[in-house]
Amino acid sequence: MRVRKLPGKSHAALASLFCIALIAASPAAAQKKGGTLRLYHNDNPPSTSLHEEATIASVTPFAAIFNNLVVFDPAKVHESIDTVIPDLAESWSWDSTNTRLTFKLRQGVKWHDGQPFTAKDVQCTWRMLIGKTETQDFKRNPRKVWYTKLQDVSINGDYEATFELSEPQPSLPVLLASAFSPVYPCHVPQQAMRTKPVGTGPFKFVEFKRGESVRLVRNPDYWKKDRPYLDEITFRMIDSRATRMLAFATGEYDITFPSDVSVPLMKDVKARAPNAICEMTTTGTQINLMVNRVNPPFDNTDIRKAMSLALDRKPFNTILMEGLARMGGAMLAKPEGEWGMPPDMVSSLTGYGPNAEKNIAEAQAIMQKLGYSDAKPLQIKIQTRNLPTYRDPAVILTDQLKKIYITSELDILDTPRWYARLAKKDYTIGLNVTGVSVDDPDGNIVENYSCKSERNYTQYCNPEVDRLLAAQSSELDREKRKKIVWEIERLLVEDAARPIILHSSAANCWQPHVKNFQPHDNSQYNNLRFEDVWLDK
Repeated sequence: MRVRKLPGKSHAALASLFCIALIAASPAAAQKKGGTLRLYHNDNPPSTSLHEEATIASVTPFAAIFNNLVVFDPAKVHESIDTVIPDLAESWSWDSTNTRLTFKLRQGVKWHDGQPFTAKDVQCTWRMLIGKTETQDFKRNPRKVWYTKLQDVSINGDYEATFELSEPQPSLPVLLASAFSPVYPCHVPQQAMRTKPVGTGPFKFVEFKRGESVRLVRNPDYWKKDRPYLDEITFRMIDSRATRMLAFATGEYDITFPSDVSVPLMKDVKARAPNAICEMTTTGTQINLMVNRVNPPFDNTDIRKAMSLALDRKPFNTILMEGLARMGGAMLAKPEGEWGMPPDMVSSLTGYGPNAEKNIAEAQAIMQKLGYSDAKPLQIKIQTRNLPTYRDPAVILTDQLKKIYITSELDILDTPRWYARLAKKDYTIGLNVTGVSVDDPDGNIVENYSCKSERNYTQYCNPEVDRLLAAQSSELDREKRKKIVWEIERLLVEDAARPIILHSSAANCWQPHVKNFQPHDNSQYNNLRFEDVWLDK
């Protein structure tokens, strides 16, 4: 706290004021126990199993059920390797070869069904993730590629687990801090985890009424003895964003769904609810064009290049986010991004420069050479998810593609069908908003662009990119690793692998009686456990 001299006040008076200020700021004057935190949900979660899902729709209502080995410090706005703190692991250490990461685990932790948590649960979870079990219980395993270096998890008694790697992977603690990396119970089958999950977290699962609501209650046996403060958390699904905004503004809900308040909408929310607290942040999501390159005619490199050149990012940014979005490649752009290219390097990438008219002319020439014109356009369907954050940019995309003789109609899909189509690669052109749960190349580029990744929805495969991905992943020198990552980003743009349109910005809003809620500035995924949140009412 800074103290400055106030004119006309004695030193004694200043000391008195300082003491009062300290008391007012003290945590002891704060936390109240009890109450229900009311949130709305903008969608229908595909399931309750975080290891099998890749969407904020599942993370938001169900993250509070689980614990990780480590987490990002909820009180630190910016997530990085330096903000990773203990969770179910009390401590961790690398061996001299940087290929064995050993975790000392907490004792006395119980699963919600009363069974003890042990190192076997850690071993079971990651053996399932890497396919080192007799039966593969996951229906989907979207982040298996995170753990290609993980050979096994060995245990030493009940409270020590060691991750054994084939080569160094300095990003591993960051990946383990993701909300998508909870520890699962060995004794509960995956079929149950998809509908009635059991965790060790601050809140216990009560019910999930598909398309209607989710209810969680306080875990009285939580290993953090004074947490959580809340008695319950409830979610109610509301399809219409206008209805959601109105319901929040009238006080029906305490917190908006993560990043649900668009830049244009924030002014309206503040006008209707002037006491609400709203913060604009980058979300850790990126709007991108997906072209399934095995489907003709999009197996033609020239068509994909023309589509990439046709993207004029400035109108997307102006219309959707009033200029507050970030421009970058595959990694989150600076200043929030830990790994993003310098701005001058971004502007030099194909299609990113200020001369949009030149890019369009080049794209038109490519399409004309292939036989397309206003009189003979290429007709397509653009599939996207039935959320405003997807539909709105998809409308702009259809307008921009018209300039290069591609006419399109939107095919809008609900969330379960959307992710099922992506997983099966059952689409040709898509407008996606890809969520990146951790700002690290191993949790983003590896997941979305490596040849064998389940989430490589465009079926892009470049052996040189895979070679560089392996090189950056094992590089211990951070600055050297950055330069490899920037070379990968350049190749991805040149290949039109999955053209990034924008890195999104949006607002989170909460009522003034909600205390200790702090959105993070480089991911919307990893601070949704609500164990430190309390209600001042």
